[in-house]
Amino acid sequence: MYFDSLQAALHMGGHGFFVWTAYAVTVVTIAAILITPVLRRRRFLRQLTGQLKRAQGAADPSAPGER
Repeated sequence: MYFDSLQAALHMGGHGFFVWTAYAVTVVTIAAILITPVLRRRRFLRQLTGQLKRAQGAADPSAPGER
């Protein structure tokens, strides 16, 4: 193994902060790339459902409150 201890692996001879920060930024970016389309799809479907309900309510003459 390259390092004697976990602390040595995290420190990486003084470069650990930069290495682990790069890994963290990469993981966060990839997670955002994977999660964003799912959230957009959910929001779009909710908006579409609301529009359809409003359109059906406006087209239905027996809807309560419409006289």
